[in-house]
Amino acid sequence: MKDILIIGSGGVGKEVALLIEQINEYKPTWNLLGFLDDNKDLHNTVINGYKVLGNIDLLHEYKDINAICAIANYKVKKQIINKLRNNQIKFPNIIHPSICLSKTTYIGEGVIIYPGVVMTSNIEVGDYVILSPKCGIGHESIIKDYVSLLWNVNVSGNVIIEEGCLLGSGSTILQNKKIGRGSIVGAGAVVTKDIPDNSIAVGCPAKVIKNY
Repeated sequence: MKDILIIGSGGVGKEVALLIEQINEYKPTWNLLGFLDDNKDLHNTVINGYKVLGNIDLLHEYKDINAICAIANYKVKKQIINKLRNNQIKFPNIIHPSICLSKTTYIGEGVIIYPGVVMTSNIEVGDYVILSPKCGIGHESIIKDYVSLLWNVNVSGNVIIEEGCLLGSGSTILQNKKIGRGSIVGAGAVVTKDIPDNSIAVGCPAKVIKNY
């Protein structure tokens, strides 16, 4: 059993704790030490049976520790990861044991994959990606670093989702489309055209309603 800490004790953190429990039921793998969170009000509290040990700086007190960043916010997550790089911290993938991965699929580090996710062939998933339950990803799609797909997102073949995108629950990206860096696709939206960088797109078909 390898020691692991969860960064972030919010909703995603609680779900990752459950994923770790489910992995251990299948094959004992992780010794979950607890959560780390910069919210001082949560320190020394217990969440779903695991203690919030302190802030993220505590990671530096461990040697060869595993950590998973359970934060969906792109900018916050990237700041945390950049702060922790080169500190002998390992960022393993937390993948539900029911997931079947093709040998042609590449998965980066620090990736979280929930149950019910289906991926076909020749897919590339970057670092620190979150794939929520029941997402589907088609052939030759590329999902870059720090992307979060919420429940029931459908990504067709040959789609490119650039760094830091957030795809809302039930959204659909049609084949050969590109979602620009840092963009948000609203829940239930159907993307029929490329979405530019730093945009919010909603509706069916999806239309850009804001640039930032």
